[in-house]
Amino acid sequence: MFDYETLRVIWWALMGVLLIGFALTDGYDLGVASLLPWVAKTDAERRMVINSVGPTWEGNQVWFILGGGAIFAAWPHVYAVSFSGFYLAMFVVLSALILRPVGFKYRSKRPDPAWRTRWDWALFVGGFVPALVFGVAVGNVLQGAPFRIDSDLRSFYEGSFLDLFTPFTLLCGLLSVAMLVLHGAAWLAIKVERGPVHDRARTVGSVAAIATIALFAVGYVFVAYGDVGYRITSVVDPAGPSNPLRTTAEQVAGGWLTNFALYPWMVAAPLMGFVGAVLAFVGIRRGAEVLAFAGSSSAAVGIIATVGCSMFPFILPSSIDAHSSLTVWNASSTHRTLGIMLFVTVVFLPIVLAYTAWAYKVMFGRVTTEEVRTNPDFY
Repeated sequence: MFDYETLRVIWWALMGVLLIGFALTDGYDLGVASLLPWVAKTDAERRMVINSVGPTWEGNQVWFILGGGAIFAAWPHVYAVSFSGFYLAMFVVLSALILRPVGFKYRSKRPDPAWRTRWDWALFVGGFVPALVFGVAVGNVLQGAPFRIDSDLRSFYEGSFLDLFTPFTLLCGLLSVAMLVLHGAAWLAIKVERGPVHDRARTVGSVAAIATIALFAVGYVFVAYGDVGYRITSVVDPAGPSNPLRTTAEQVAGGWLTNFALYPWMVAAPLMGFVGAVLAFVGIRRGAEVLAFAGSSSAAVGIIATVGCSMFPFILPSSIDAHSSLTVWNASSTHRTLGIMLFVTVVFLPIVLAYTAWAYKVMFGRVTTEEVRTNPDFY
């Protein structure tokens, strides 16, 4: 059995894997939904776009549920603060996500063009809003959430819904949208027949790739020179008890760049983000669909890994009481709980991944307008 410190680091890494898994799978679903009104003009084209994600979107959404469950079990203090403090934001996300299954199931129930158009816009909202709010949430994590923990370990969130939207967090939200739209466009380039939809997806994807690079670079400027960043100011026992009050920290500009100086290998994460977006742009412009999708996937991995690497060991810093900040060392479950969870993960995660790979292999191939016209099982 691993020691307590190692288990904490493993679960910090596994949380990153879950977030990346969600971005790579359900991320292109959100991107495709956000692209729907812009790349498809006729009903047949819209049905083709919808059916490019139709067979997989439900399975992809499981990564989102796994992420919430893992936070609850592995990082209970983080779950308590974030799910209560960001309650309204999560309600907005869930409301938007609910539109997706309803839109998929009901859109083609009636041939009325107005009926179908309304559901198309509902699907757009179900893709764009979560993509934006997820990015805003990450921005708030980097910026720090307005909460404090008292001597009885009770958490008090002192912010409001509108406080979540600041210039920096909106920048993160737009970066999230650009990254997922790029991923969705790369997916459409692989999954739909060559023609008008394919060409429009390539055009929008090119713009999204440039936007991803630019917004990621501006985000670096915010982090390097803005009032964004934290650092621990006390000696911490990585194997000590999970008590958020045993750590002292302070807010310091540029604090999130410290890890890159201490651990130069972490620079691979932002480089992967930039290089991936460039490769996606090149692949889209040259019609190399596989390169484009590999590039958009790499960009998503690099951008998410950059956040995780820069923040370690912080998980959720506090903007009003830095000493209440939650870290890998002070907010985890017990040694036994983490060990049992790791055993279950090692057993079942390969099974899930193998089944997912098999499902994608079975459903591989381009969707055509002729198929959606003649196949009654299509949306």
